[in-house]
Amino acid sequence: MPLFPVINNILTGDLKNEERTMNSIKSPDLLREIRQSVLRKTELSGISESEMDDKLYSLVEEAVFERVRDLHLKISDKKRLVDSVFNSLRRHDILEPLLQDPEITEIMINGPDKIFIEKNGVSKQVPLKFESREQLEDIIQRIVSRVNRSVNEAEPIVDARLPDGSRVNVVLSPVALNGPLVTIRKFSDKPLTMVNLVKMGSITKEAADFLEKLVRAKYNMFICGGAGSGKTTFLNVLSNFIPSNERIITIEDSAELRLSNITNLAQMETRNANTEGLGEIPIRALIKTSLRMRPERIIVGEVRGAEALDMLQAMNTGHEGSMSTGHANSVKDMLTRLETMVLMAVPLPLEAIRKQMASSLDIMIFLSRFRDGTRKVVEISEVLDYEDGNVKLNPLFIFEEKGEDENGKIIGELKSTGNVLKNTNKIKQNLGHDINFS
Repeated sequence: MPLFPVINNILTGDLKNEERTMNSIKSPDLLREIRQSVLRKTELSGISESEMDDKLYSLVEEAVFERVRDLHLKISDKKRLVDSVFNSLRRHDILEPLLQDPEITEIMINGPDKIFIEKNGVSKQVPLKFESREQLEDIIQRIVSRVNRSVNEAEPIVDARLPDGSRVNVVLSPVALNGPLVTIRKFSDKPLTMVNLVKMGSITKEAADFLEKLVRAKYNMFICGGAGSGKTTFLNVLSNFIPSNERIITIEDSAELRLSNITNLAQMETRNANTEGLGEIPIRALIKTSLRMRPERIIVGEVRGAEALDMLQAMNTGHEGSMSTGHANSVKDMLTRLETMVLMAVPLPLEAIRKQMASSLDIMIFLSRFRDGTRKVVEISEVLDYEDGNVKLNPLFIFEEKGEDENGKIIGELKSTGNVLKNTNKIKQNLGHDINFS
């Protein structure tokens, strides 16, 4: 079903006559009355999801046309009312048009009457609101139940996902003080490719071609950056360079990766503990399990704690070409954070941890979200040996910022440092040739 024209007008600020029309027919009382009428007639047990949608939509259509028969509305207005009621019953209510808009990358809900979006790198509030706190909570429960998650006052924080893979974070009271908090990180129906990123200026073709060769040659890679810098997106892009005949295991808190080119793909997702504190399956357990599943590469969506040790050990025990991501403000900061994460697993000497990182990691990639809203690769560095108490880095590409244009857009480019890749063994072994950037 298409986007609601009235919602599009709201987002663009162009309401005019359509606002007055829709306000007259989309009152909370009228919508509630139509919903109740539909629910009284609904018997949907024992049918498929698609059949359920078709039957429910027909019932809504019948109820709407009967209720507004004497209002002399245009067919288009009746259609929008039908869509509105259907979305409130079956989909995501007032959020549906926002979710369908391909230009919106993030939806942030701060209680029932404050909804913000990120569009083209700019955040702004939209004049939409839920009828009540209960209506917002109903949508939340609908989202989390679809992925077998639960959220309540006893467990007020949960990560979930939408059917299209979009990431959802929910925080309820008593943690959320002014109503439920919902953050939706949207993912496009058509995942970005490296070609897209080059066109967007997120990376140069030279650097992209370089990374493609390293992925095919099974270099272990770690992507880091701040929140919203595009780490998961970039991980997905790099993963599409993996040869299609390899066996890949993905491990995530909330499944987001979409490796369309891999046929032998096994995807695993963590599970939270139940209300009795039982049944939790963390990332550490899934990494250990994956080692018994004959993976060629292991992709961990994000490491946050003790699982970093298991990931590093997997990278260093025959699972070359593995990848992961983590939050950090720079490549060096990420290495320090990894040290801390490993210490959460076992109290090893720092020297041992650093030697482990140096032997496990091959390439570090740092992403950043700039002040103009764009996301770019800022650094690509090779991880060298442990030397003089530290993990040595060989910077290969560094972003050089040159200022801003008249529209406030960042001017700059990811440039080769002139340093050559030191460790070319995997290139020669897996691709049969050398690589050189001088």
